[in-house]
Amino acid sequence: MGIVDIEGLGKSFEPGSYALKNVSFSLSRGQILGILGPNGAGKTTLIHLILGLILPTEGNIRVFGELLSPATRTGILKRMNFASNYVFLPQTLTLWENLMVYAIMYEVSEPARRCSEALRMFGLYEMRHKRARTLSSGQMMRLCLAKAMINTPEVLLLDEPTAGLDPEIARRTRRLLVELSRGKGLSVIYTSHNLWEMQEVSDRVLFLKGGKALLEGPSGELIGRYEVKNLEELFFKVLESGR
Repeated sequence: MGIVDIEGLGKSFEPGSYALKNVSFSLSRGQILGILGPNGAGKTTLIHLILGLILPTEGNIRVFGELLSPATRTGILKRMNFASNYVFLPQTLTLWENLMVYAIMYEVSEPARRCSEALRMFGLYEMRHKRARTLSSGQMMRLCLAKAMINTPEVLLLDEPTAGLDPEIARRTRRLLVELSRGKGLSVIYTSHNLWEMQEVSDRVLFLKGGKALLEGPSGELIGRYEVKNLEELFFKVLESGR
């Protein structure tokens, strides 16, 4: 059993049409799983299901060995966190105030210390008294990432986390994720359209197309099996063949 176990997961928003269909995988502690697929493949739907923001039509989600349900969701989410390029934090609050709100929500011990650490982690400490509405899109993404680390999560869900970041910050973010995964046992589920980035950080990859899982396994093993040079070549080969 992994730290996250997905079994036969499906989501239908209207009768006869599935955004996600019969997806299964297991994520171990300290692994980074890259979710790949074209727009509309079901990547964001999968993350929203694991967060409990929407309920599955079929299948099960287990996190930390517990079945995710309305009754268990709060306890599970205290040990998880999330960041997305498509979600913004309250614009009228300062960076410090934003993080303090989430630190209190997650019942973080020594919240002020943890807010300082999270802001420094993403190069935002000197901007802590600025209001979020003054941030660029890249700075807002960095604030979202700082928020995602506020509770020292065991599982981190990231939806295109480096989109909009400048190359240096994106590289630092990738290195941080790998460092936390290897050194602290952080488990990460990660979507990105940047295939080079995905190859750099992911231990395993899951290919989705039309809501269905086409392929899942260790990145290096799959590259060797399909006799391609890198994840980009594998991506197009899998999408073209449909398997």
